[in-house]
Amino acid sequence: MAQPADLGKSQYISITPLLKRIWPSPEEAEVTADEVALAISHIFTDQLSPVQTGALLTALHFTGWDRKADVIAKCAAAMRDAAAPVDMKALREIVRERGRKEGDYSGGLCDIVGTGGDSHSTFNISTTSSILASSLLLLSKHGNRASTSKSGSADLLASTTPTAPNIQAITPDTIAKVYEKTNYAFLFAPVFHPGMKYVATVRRELGWRTIFNLLGPLANPVESAIEARVVGVARRDLGPVFADALRMGGAKKAMIICGEEDLDEISCAGRTFCWRLVERHNPKYRESQNVADEASTPTNDEDGTRRILVEIEEFTLSPSDFGLPAHQLSEVSPGKLPHQNAAILTKLLRNEMPRDDPILHFVLMNTAALFVIAGICDADESNMGHGDNGNVIKEEGPCGGRWKEGVRRARWAIESGEAWKSWSAYVEVSNSFNT
Repeated sequence: MAQPADLGKSQYISITPLLKRIWPSPEEAEVTADEVALAISHIFTDQLSPVQTGALLTALHFTGWDRKADVIAKCAAAMRDAAAPVDMKALREIVRERGRKEGDYSGGLCDIVGTGGDSHSTFNISTTSSILASSLLLLSKHGNRASTSKSGSADLLASTTPTAPNIQAITPDTIAKVYEKTNYAFLFAPVFHPGMKYVATVRRELGWRTIFNLLGPLANPVESAIEARVVGVARRDLGPVFADALRMGGAKKAMIICGEEDLDEISCAGRTFCWRLVERHNPKYRESQNVADEASTPTNDEDGTRRILVEIEEFTLSPSDFGLPAHQLSEVSPGKLPHQNAAILTKLLRNEMPRDDPILHFVLMNTAALFVIAGICDADESNMGHGDNGNVIKEEGPCGGRWKEGVRRARWAIESGEAWKSWSAYVEVSNSFNT
């Protein structure tokens, strides 16, 4: 597929044979997702020329192949493989020590992230929700600066007062130490994906969204330790694609969301389309007669049939499912600059917002969703700490989720001060490293 091409000082690989097969009909040419992922991987090592990089991204875009589940899954894996290596053994040891098991949550790392590109200029919902959720879950928030909005997750965090976190200090070498002090870590994409700098100029000059706009949410550098995640997409047709891509990548607890307004968050204005990954027992699995206990039950039976299947359930959510009123997007779309959104974030974390504030409700819904997907809302008892009345809301909504219980826990995170405590600990530890 690829052939070396001597271009003076740089040794580039030529993917011309593959490009000719991708355009105009990759199906007829029997192009595979593995071939595309291999070509994409050469970008991270600066082995593709800017011209061929642009040609590859263009061909994938206009054939629709950058929106195929297997292509997205394979390319996301290639991007993670090229990331700066993290000592996963050390990280997992800290996660085992620090993770607080509750309900169906096993104490693993979680993430809530969106693809962006919805053009609504809403407040930084997923970033704020990630901080709230860290009151009960271990959060690895993967994010970057803005590309299509005024305020990206990194822009927001770097603008917080009185002291901003040093987002560049969370590195593969320090991330395990961060979790010794706090439940929250922001993984700044340029630190963990240095190879992305080789495609930055090409992406800017192309003028349209490429496959890389879709890979970010699936390229968390600690992917193998992620237990649960919520991923927002800005187009409804991408929902089942992302769900399939996550399942192909081995995810078991996840939900893809798309607001009816083509919003990459759970909508506070109306319906949200959801695709949830759910584990179910495989009826075709044949139990062995020689298994002593559940822990020793094999993954596959003698015929190779898997014991557990991950299925995708499609449903819709509305604000009423969370026990909250609907709000027009104009009420939560301030379109503000990072320092202005940072002021809103600080006010929210310090419990200085009215309980009926539209932005607060918007954040509560999205935080609640992550709590539900992580499994913590499945607990029939609650002992979160000071300020928790223990009154678990057991009412089940769409897809069997305790969405109102998620809101109860999200409100507790703010009103108890635990969200602010977690955030403050992250700020402190991030500024303790020498960079």
